Amino acid sequence: MKIEQIYTGCLAQGAYYIESKGEVAIIDPLREVAPYIKKAKEANATIKYIFETHFHADFVSGHVTLSKETGAPIIYGPTANPTFDAIIANDEQEFKLGELVIKVLHTPGHTMESTTYLIKDKNGKDYAIFSGDTLFLGDVGRPDLAQKAADLTQEQLAETLFHSLRNKIMPLADDVIVYPAHGAGSACGKNMMKETVDTLGNQKKMNYALRADMTKEEFVKEVTDGLMPPPKYFPLNVKMNKEGYEDIDVVLDRGKTALSPDKFENLANTTGAIVLDVRTQAEFVKEHVPRSIFIGLNGDFAPWVGALIADVKQPILLVIPDGKEEEAVIRLSRVGFDGTIGFLKGGLQSWKDSGKDFDTISSVAAANLEAILNDGTTPVFDVRKIGEYQSEHIINAKHTPLSDLNNYLGEFPEKETFYVHCAGGYRSVIAASILKSRGIHNLVDVAGGFAAIKKSNIKVSEFVCPTTL
Repeated sequence: MKIEQIYTGCLAQGAYYIESKGEVAIIDPLREVAPYIKKAKEANATIKYIFETHFHADFVSGHVTLSKETGAPIIYGPTANPTFDAIIANDEQEFKLGELVIKVLHTPGHTMESTTYLIKDKNGKDYAIFSGDTLFLGDVGRPDLAQKAADLTQEQLAETLFHSLRNKIMPLADDVIVYPAHGAGSACGKNMMKETVDTLGNQKKMNYALRADMTKEEFVKEVTDGLMPPPKYFPLNVKMNKEGYEDIDVVLDRGKTALSPDKFENLANTTGAIVLDVRTQAEFVKEHVPRSIFIGLNGDFAPWVGALIADVKQPILLVIPDGKEEEAVIRLSRVGFDGTIGFLKGGLQSWKDSGKDFDTISSVAAANLEAILNDGTTPVFDVRKIGEYQSEHIINAKHTPLSDLNNYLGEFPEKETFYVHCAGGYRSVIAASILKSRGIHNLVDVAGGFAAIKKSNIKVSEFVCPTTL
C-alpha cells in the first residue's frame, strides 16, 4: 500500500494518491492532472477511481479532466448532484482497490454531500480516513458555505456536522490516520494546525470540536463563532466543480499567448481585461504598467486573486517574470480563473522600450516614518486582518482590511498624503495598486510593513479587545 499526500502550499490543499497492487485511487485532485497520470504510469499502475469528498469552493478540482484522460469514474458521496457522469455512492458502500477497501462514510455538515473515505488495509483493519472538509487538524469545516444550496441555516448545518463527527468519525479507533483536504491558511476553516497529517486519537484530545463532553449547543456556538464572510469566488468554484469546465490544456494555450506591447495595450482597452502584475512587490513599486493590479506569485497568489477579483470570468492580461507564464496560468486556473488571454512579451522592459508610460509607487522606510508621524495627524491605513490589527497597531491608524478594501475607498484622503502598511509589504502593495487603479495616487507604501515598524521607535497600541454587543 502506498499513500502519498500531494500538498499545495499556496492553496493549503491536500490531494491524495493511493496505490495497491497496480491500482490507483486519486482523492480531490488539483486542476492539472498530468502529475497523477505520470506517477501511475511510472509505477506501471492504472488509475481506477477518482474520489471527491465534496463540491469544493476554494479551488477547482481536476476530476473532470482526469476522468476524461484515464476513463476512471468519478465518485461522490450520497446526495451529490453533478451534471456530468459520476457514481453517487451509498453510505457505507465499499470499493475494492488492490488489497485495500475504500469505504464511503457520508458526513454531511460542511456541505450536504460531504463524504469521508475510510481505508481498510489488506487485513480489514481501519487504517486511515480522508476527511475532506469535514474534519481538519485542529478544526472542522465551516458550516456556512452551503446554506443557499442546501436551503439550511449555518446553525442547522452545524448541527448536522455535529452528528456526522460523533456518529461516523469519533467512534473510529485512535490509531486511524487523518488526512484532511486542507491545512493552515485555508479559508474553509478557522484555526487549523500547520501539520497536515495526524492520528484521530490526537485530534480527539486537542481538537476543540471533538470534545467528548461537548453538547450540540456548545458545538454550534463554537463552530459558527467568528466566521468571516467567505470569498466571493467560492460559489463560482462550486458551480465549476458541479458542472465541469474547459480542459486545462485549452486554458494554458490561451493564457500563454505572447503579446507585443501594442497588442497588449489594445486588448486591455478593448476587452476590459485586468492587467495583473505577478512580479515581486519591489519590482512593482519601482515601475509598472499604469492601472495594473499587483498580486505577486511569491505570496498567497491564488487566494488573493479570488478574494479581490471575484469574477472568475474576468479577462486577465499578465505582466510576468520570464519563464513563469505556465505557473501563473495554472495557479489562476486552480481557483477557476480561466480567462487569461495572454502576457506581455519581454515583460515591463519591452513596455518601456516601446515608449509607453509607466507608473511607480512612493515608498518610505519604517525608520523614516517616525518623524513623519510626530504630529499625530498624518493619516495611516493598516490593511492587515482584523486579528492582526487588534493585537497591535500604530496609534491612530485606521483599519481598512485588504479583503474589503473597496468598501473603504471613501475613507482615503482625496489630496492629503497618506501611508499604507501591512505586516511585511506584500498586501500593502496590493492595496496601493488597487487604490491607484481607482485614481487615488496620493499614497505612500511603508516598506517592510509592521515587522519593520516594530523595529523602529514608532509607538504602537496595546492589545484591543473587540467589543461584544
